[in-house]
Amino acid sequence: MKPLALAALTAGLLLANAPQALSQSAAPVAAAPVASIDYSDGKTWLCRPGRDDVCSQSQQDATIVSADGKLAAEPFRADAKAPVDCFYVYPTVSKDPGGNATMTIAPEERSVINQQFARFAAKCRPYAPLYRQVTLTALRSAMMGKPMAADRAMAYNDVLGAWNHYLKNDNHGRGVVLIGHSQGSGVLIQLIKQEIDGKPVQARVISAILGGARLQVPVGKDVGGDFQFMPLCRSASQTGCAINFAAFRVDSPPPANSRFGTSSAAGLEAACVNPAGLAGGSGALKAYLAAGTDDIVSDGTGKPLAWTTPPSPIATPFVAVPGLLTAECVNSGGFNYLAITTHPDAAGRRVGTITGDVMVGTQVLKDWGLHLIDMNLTMGNMLDLVGSQSAAYLQKAK
Repeated sequence: MKPLALAALTAGLLLANAPQALSQSAAPVAAAPVASIDYSDGKTWLCRPGRDDVCSQSQQDATIVSADGKLAAEPFRADAKAPVDCFYVYPTVSKDPGGNATMTIAPEERSVINQQFARFAAKCRPYAPLYRQVTLTALRSAMMGKPMAADRAMAYNDVLGAWNHYLKNDNHGRGVVLIGHSQGSGVLIQLIKQEIDGKPVQARVISAILGGARLQVPVGKDVGGDFQFMPLCRSASQTGCAINFAAFRVDSPPPANSRFGTSSAAGLEAACVNPAGLAGGSGALKAYLAAGTDDIVSDGTGKPLAWTTPPSPIATPFVAVPGLLTAECVNSGGFNYLAITTHPDAAGRRVGTITGDVMVGTQVLKDWGLHLIDMNLTMGNMLDLVGSQSAAYLQKAK
């Protein structure tokens, strides 16, 4: 199978600082202050429970592809009566022409909700605000030496406004899981640091899933660094904790120019929590991978991906590949990252590898690792964790 193509990015992303730019920092020129968003307007939300929207319209049915090539259906069911909430901030996806995205739902927001968040509706009530994120357009321009006006404070303040609206009008004391990826995780890390960590509202946070961004802790420790009171999760029954990781193939670890998995100061390291093994060691991944031509996780050809040899038609948008993938946190060479290993079955009919590498043209950007499918790789494991941590939270709340 071919490596992943990222159609939204151009050859400008070959610059060494590309990963940091997409996930956390490229430093665009600050824009003038603008009005805040009114999150009482339903149009400012991608997803809210109990309505027809991007989450409820998402198709999450999967096909289980066994090593012998046999296919089995796995229908998806949302839980309209889920006892907890999930609050999601999406990664850098906007192709809008300005430095900050508009508040109009575009295909890329729908696509990323489909890939990263809609499945959580099986465990929690889904909340996902639109926000005026820094666009791919601005990041590409900055990395080509032509910075355009873009405002990271605007993006953060939008999410802060949505969070405050949710707490005041929707939460009603319920437990909530915070979920983000890339720029979305960066925004949530800032939100936790400033509004949640060590404050009374932390008691309502079941966990924070922060994929594809840098959360720093003191070397060898689970708390301190970015968060002073919220530790890393080390048990499926632990609550009020954080999960953070950046995925790389085990045979393609972070190169020296990668900014995923590394810290910014002496005495600190990037956190790595394996969703398939919170306490450490290797664990089996319960991945939900795109079966077809989604522009975020396709092979860039526009053709359906082949999951068996010879190819068998897949009618669902996702596939599950039990036994194919494992993950383990590896601390080596100054990087702390989630190493992904494939386990092909030479005697089977299922393909023995996956797409996932970021590419520009025919070149794999190794400094990105498997950034685009961080959440797909770990989706089933994260769903299990949300279920078990929610049960523990509700038990404590009795």
